[in-house]
Amino acid sequence: MFGTIYVRPVGLAENPQTFDGATIRLGNSLVWCHLLAIETIEAGRLVARQIVPVDGFADALATMPGDQADRARTQFANLSRQHPPLALGDRMLRFDQPQVMGILNVTPDSFSDGGRFTDDPAGAADAGFAMLTAGASLIDIGGESTRPDAPVVWEGDEIARVVPAIKALAHSGAILSVDTRKAAVMEAALQAGAHIVNDVSALLFDSRAIDVVRQAGCPVVLMHAPSQGQNPHTGAGYGNVVTDVFDWLEARIAAVIAGGIARDRILIDPGIGFGKSLADNLALINALPLFHALGQPILFGASRKRMIGALSNEAPVDARLGGSITLALSAIGSGAQIVRVHDVPETVQAARVWRGLRDAALTMPGLD
Repeated sequence: MFGTIYVRPVGLAENPQTFDGATIRLGNSLVWCHLLAIETIEAGRLVARQIVPVDGFADALATMPGDQADRARTQFANLSRQHPPLALGDRMLRFDQPQVMGILNVTPDSFSDGGRFTDDPAGAADAGFAMLTAGASLIDIGGESTRPDAPVVWEGDEIARVVPAIKALAHSGAILSVDTRKAAVMEAALQAGAHIVNDVSALLFDSRAIDVVRQAGCPVVLMHAPSQGQNPHTGAGYGNVVTDVFDWLEARIAAVIAGGIARDRILIDPGIGFGKSLADNLALINALPLFHALGQPILFGASRKRMIGALSNEAPVDARLGGSITLALSAIGSGAQIVRVHDVPETVQAARVWRGLRDAALTMPGLD
């Protein structure tokens, strides 16, 4: 049969004991899987699906043509790939439990909180410290809005926005990421004390970006967007949004590795809200477990986004807390290692309660 194979986790479990150990642990997270859907997609359409238990996967491979079996075997291995902690100076980023990344915008025009900390590095630092106190493991600092039709910011202005905030937080014990598409901003931010580059263009907007990340040896988040030009929301058009985004990220991971960046320094983000309709976003969120088959830690960001308003009587940006937490917990329940949020205290509390439930499930005895 022609088409492209995808191995999608469909039977998630809160512990491996329930299925007598016949599970895989997704991405070293606290989520296990006992059933897999082996799906064949051709021209954007599902043409075949086989549901198999994890311990029956090898038998299913035996029925596939060699190239499809090889792809399925690689994805199966990626699903349970171990992600060791990232050593970032004297900080450590672990992937065996969900982490909360706080959003710190130092822009005048971000869709949610633009203007709060423009020309106010002390206020930005205070907000960052408050997120850390509330339990954030990472702070993501951005100096350019990437909302639809936002103007591109000159790199000098962007540097002037983000560097003071990074310097103010560099000695706080936090892991800091810089949310930028520009190589010069990456260089300045990393020199000021940032540890991670979070690029909505997956290192494609600026031709020097991949060299900067390679030379720094820092982790990088590769996000999917339909355009890597000035407006990352343009040019959308999907045959099958889930597999199209998967394929794009798969190719981008390979290209970045070929460019000299180590696989263990790469994180991925499916780009919720970037050039995607409500239906596209919902499909990606429901299919998030599939993205573990790429073999990289997953960063998920849907905080306060437009889709929440679309599902809740057009609730304004500042009235989307419930939806934001729901989406964050959905992602955590799919094994996402990092959730990027505006509302840190509430999300941390929700994640800790989720973790408590998961820890309790893991201590449940199995059958004698």
